[in-house]
Amino acid sequence: MEMKVETNSSPMSPKPSKQTGWRIWWSLLRPHTLTAAFVPVFIGTAYAMQVGGINQIHLPLFFIMLLACLLIQAATNMFNEYFDYKRGLDHEGSVGIGGAIVRDGIQPKTVLNLAFGFFGIAMLLGVYICMNSSWWLAAIGLVCMAVAYLYTGGPLPIAYTPFGELTAGLFMGVIIIGISFFIQTGTVTSEIILVSIPNAILIGAILLSNNIRDLDGDKENGRNTLAIIVGRENAIGVLASMFIVSYIWTIALIIVGIVSPWMLIVFLSAPKAFKATKGFIGKSIPMEMAPAMIATAKTNTIFGFLMGIGLLLGYFL
Repeated sequence: MEMKVETNSSPMSPKPSKQTGWRIWWSLLRPHTLTAAFVPVFIGTAYAMQVGGINQIHLPLFFIMLLACLLIQAATNMFNEYFDYKRGLDHEGSVGIGGAIVRDGIQPKTVLNLAFGFFGIAMLLGVYICMNSSWWLAAIGLVCMAVAYLYTGGPLPIAYTPFGELTAGLFMGVIIIGISFFIQTGTVTSEIILVSIPNAILIGAILLSNNIRDLDGDKENGRNTLAIIVGRENAIGVLASMFIVSYIWTIALIIVGIVSPWMLIVFLSAPKAFKATKGFIGKSIPMEMAPAMIATAKTNTIFGFLMGIGLLLGYFL
């Protein structure tokens, strides 16, 4: 499953502007979420290089895995766009959605068909990956795609429950990193699972930040997210704790020798984490909290990118 970023603002909030031309389709992809597909593949491949050496890395597998993840990520965003529209959750003033249906006039069926089309291409790419690694990955891939669909589709969407953060973190932060490592090395180790944890936590943080921002609207629409259960203030505390644990976990990885001290460069992302947490405090209007959500997403992107760079530096230097 791939992560999606969504929100439904109050009608009182300022309305986002309509898109035109190619920007409609580009916005539908929600490009700001696509880095969340790149980072896990990058980390898993970089750690595979650290373990097995650069000669073991199969670049075509890396790029095809990356493309498949990007397609599934984009498809997940489209499913979210479609099903939230069908449930009446999105409107013209909604923030954080692509807006292709409610603002730009794209037919809902077109969005749904495009999502399934992306799934189909990803499955074809998956065949190549399986042919060059293991056919067991086909089963795992199908499960991931099913969860991506059920995240906002089906009778009880995962995104509407307290398990959205856990599900996104598990499938993107652990499973995708593990698969990216496996297709290069032919094995999955306890070390790669431990390496994946900080990224998993930060992916969950992105979903939590969305749910903090959408808390009032989600409550009105009958959702039961983690942010609703614990309340806004406690949810902000949980978000801050997730950032802290991610950095502490990285230090622990260095101490036990799983990664090199170069991994400390992830702390360059800490100012974004601080900005994200501070940006939610005392806010209740979705548009006011949008910068904090963006900072949370950027924390994950910068942290993950620096983590991959740290792994590469540890190998080459």
